[in-house]
Amino acid sequence: MILPCQRHLFEIPEEVSYLNCAYLSPLMKAVSEAGVAGLRRKAAPWEIVAEDFFTGSEAARSGFARLLGCDPGCVSIAPSVSYGVGVAAANLPMGPGRRVVLLEEQFPSNVYPWLARAEATGAEVVFAARDAGGADAWTAPLLSLIDERTAVVAVPACHWTDGTTVDLVAVSRRCREVGAALSLDLTQSLGACPFDLEGVQPDFVVAAAYKWLLGPYGLAFMYAAPRHLGGVPLEFGWINREGSEDFAQLVRYREGFAPGARRYDVGQRSNFVTLPMIAAALDQIQAWGVEAIAETLGALTGEIAARAAVLGLEVCEARAPHMLGLRAPGGLPEGLARHLVEAKVFVSVRGDAIRVSPHLYNGARDLERLFGALERFKPGGFT
Repeated sequence: MILPCQRHLFEIPEEVSYLNCAYLSPLMKAVSEAGVAGLRRKAAPWEIVAEDFFTGSEAARSGFARLLGCDPGCVSIAPSVSYGVGVAAANLPMGPGRRVVLLEEQFPSNVYPWLARAEATGAEVVFAARDAGGADAWTAPLLSLIDERTAVVAVPACHWTDGTTVDLVAVSRRCREVGAALSLDLTQSLGACPFDLEGVQPDFVVAAAYKWLLGPYGLAFMYAAPRHLGGVPLEFGWINREGSEDFAQLVRYREGFAPGARRYDVGQRSNFVTLPMIAAALDQIQAWGVEAIAETLGALTGEIAARAAVLGLEVCEARAPHMLGLRAPGGLPEGLARHLVEAKVFVSVRGDAIRVSPHLYNGARDLERLFGALERFKPGGFT
C-alpha cells in the first residue's frame, strides 16, 4: 500500500527538501508535544509518583517489542547503540583463535566495542570487503568469512553509507551451522523496513531511536534472545534490581535482577521527556505499518534511482527500499554538497556517495528540487 504524503504531521518548512532521515529524523508534532509535556512534568516533581518511574519505560519497551515482534521482556532500554553493543559483546563468548566478523566501513558504534572486547579476550576482528559486482555486494563476502573460527558476526541489515543490503537469513543460517552468535545493529533499517525476527533468530539486536524510529536523541533499544536473559549488565544500578518498585525498601539490597532484559537497562532509564516521545513515535509507525512505509519509500527511491541514472549517476542494485547512494563515475565533484545545501536540498555525503534517504514527509516536490539542483550543478550530467 502506498501511503499519501504525511508532511502535515511534521514541522518542515515548504521551501526545505529534507531527504536525510538516515542522518537525523525530524520530529513529528505529536512527538515534540510529548517531549514538552515531559519537561512540564519535571517542572512539577511533586506530581511524579514512584509508579511513574516504571510506567513510561514499560510503555516504550512494549512499543519497541511490538515493532520488532518479540516479548517486551526481551527488550532493554539503552542510551546509545554502542551501549547495547557493549552489552552484547560482554555476554558473548570469545577468546584466542576466535573471530568477530564485521563489514568494511561499518558504522563505528558497531565496531569499537568489538575491537575492545577482542583485544581483551585475544580474539581477532576481520572485515568483509564489499563486492563491486553489485547484486550481492555484502552477503557473499560475508559468508566467505564465517567458519568454525567465528565467534560472532556483528552486522547491520543495510550499510549506513548507501543502503546496500545484507541477506540476514542466509547469514543467520551460516552462523548456526558453525555455532557463531549473530548481533545486529538495525539503526538504519528498523521502522522503515520489515524485519523477520523469527526467520533471522539473532542473539542481540540494537537500534537507536533518532533515525528511522522517528524519536529523540540519546535513546536506543536492545533485544536479547531468551537464551541471553541471564547475562551480566554493564551497570549495577538500583532500578534494574528485583523489587525496586518499592522505594521504601531500596535500603534492603537485592542480589536478583528485574525479570528479562530489564537487567540490562541503563541507569536513569525513566526519562520523563524522551520515553513519552519514543512511545508516540512508535505508535505512529505502527499505525502506518512498516510494510506500507517500505513500499512507499521504495517507490520514492525507485524514482530517484531512475532519474539519477539519466544523469549518469550510479546506484547499487542490491539496496534497501528506504535509502540509496548516488555515485559519480569519476567521484563526486567538489562543491556539490554545498550546492545542494544552498538549494535547501538536504542529503548526506557518506564515503564516495550522496546518500539520499527520504521518509513519508517527502513527495514529488522534493524530488523536483533535488534533480533541479543536480542538473543546475552539472547541466550535461555526471558522465
